[in-house]
Amino acid sequence: MSKVPDESEPDDLKPDDPKPAGVRVSAAKCVRCAKPVQPRTRPFCSQRCADIDLGSWFTGAYRVATTEGPEAPGDGEPEKP
Repeated sequence: MSKVPDESEPDDLKPDDPKPAGVRVSAAKCVRCAKPVQPRTRPFCSQRCADIDLGSWFTGAYRVATTEGPEAPGDGEPEKP
């Protein structure tokens, strides 16, 4: 008598097969300095690194490159009478 495959078992994993290799998960690292991340300031290790990153945004250090030039004043909106 043949065994009917159980729907809960995947076809590629038989009961006699060894367990699949586990996935290695490493601790998250700060995006600024690569120290271990603290849950309170994630994705940074400290408030200091978060503030430094915010300062980079304020000064324009992070930009998206574009081929468009800046809009001239009044472009896009009709003049009000």
